[in-house]
Amino acid sequence: MGKKIRVLVIDDSASVRQTLVRVLQEDPDIEIMGVATDPYMAAKKIQEEIPDVITLDVEMPRMDGITFLRKLMSQRPIPVVMCSSLTEAGSETLLQALEAGAVDVILKSKIGAADGLADDAIRIREVVKSASHARLGNVRRAASTLRPGKEGPAAKLTADAMLPPPTGRAMAKTTEMVVCVGASTGGTEALREFLEALPANAPGIVIVQHMPEKFTAAFAKRLNSLCEVEVKEAVDGDAVLRGHVLIAPGDHHMLLERRGARYHVSVKPGPLVSRHRPSVDVLFRSAARAAGSNAMGIIMTGMGDDGARGMAEMHQAGAYTVAQDEATSVVFGMPKEAIARGGVDRILPLDQIAREVLITQQKF
Repeated sequence: MGKKIRVLVIDDSASVRQTLVRVLQEDPDIEIMGVATDPYMAAKKIQEEIPDVITLDVEMPRMDGITFLRKLMSQRPIPVVMCSSLTEAGSETLLQALEAGAVDVILKSKIGAADGLADDAIRIREVVKSASHARLGNVRRAASTLRPGKEGPAAKLTADAMLPPPTGRAMAKTTEMVVCVGASTGGTEALREFLEALPANAPGIVIVQHMPEKFTAAFAKRLNSLCEVEVKEAVDGDAVLRGHVLIAPGDHHMLLERRGARYHVSVKPGPLVSRHRPSVDVLFRSAARAAGSNAMGIIMTGMGDDGARGMAEMHQAGAYTVAQDEATSVVFGMPKEAIARGGVDRILPLDQIAREVLITQQKF
């Protein structure tokens, strides 16, 4: 058996601490190193023993979580998962936390809920386990360059749970291409760098980034303020247009559909797929069916295998597929699995992916 992931839980709410501890301890690979009610108590515990992962509340007495995070990253970097409320202000704060070096985020309001915690418990454990694999050098490098601005399934379901039956029709080549992107841990910064490098006339792009509900709207708004392309959180029925980027809303799956000569997205609820909602596999497998060789698939940093099967299907359907390389990935899990399945045409560092999209666009 491998070494357990030792977690330090920092939160001033006793109920949240208790729930987090209970949820995390249900995973045999996770061990609670300790709990702390504020950053000062946490600092003393870290001096005695360094945890593998920290879960950190944003609003606490004596010192707020963002200030503690910045101090920690400048002195002794440790993978940190931020915990905040499900509000617009909370989402903005969590974006600041990611800029400051946090690896991922979880929602306090979900943790505190008495019902409907099963799906969220799966995500909480997955986020913490992903964080333990994070390459903090890549997290901090990206942050330093940022411009201002009911019972869940225990086992992984496949995207068959969300996809309509295949029609059997081969998709004819058109003059328009659609780019499908999947990312998880470390993906918020990777996506920022990727999208900032694209011109206003870039091909239409649809993205699944593993993140909680509400948070995706603030994330899309921030990206829209930084990029030449138009970025928004997807709404059911949105058209995929040149120069526009649609990001799947948290807690909903997003599928690509073709209506006549145009592509649209379908946004819908559903079960966790590959332990995620939204799932990259749902998007990629729908793209294989709806777009075929008109699509380009990109899989970025993240833990697990979500997207690996979908990318293989896109590849088999004639799409051009790219994976982010290990050197620039915060977690080289999802790209590695996609490569292992034989679904990747090319492996590229993050700073070359946007250029590859534009080169591919010229072939249409």
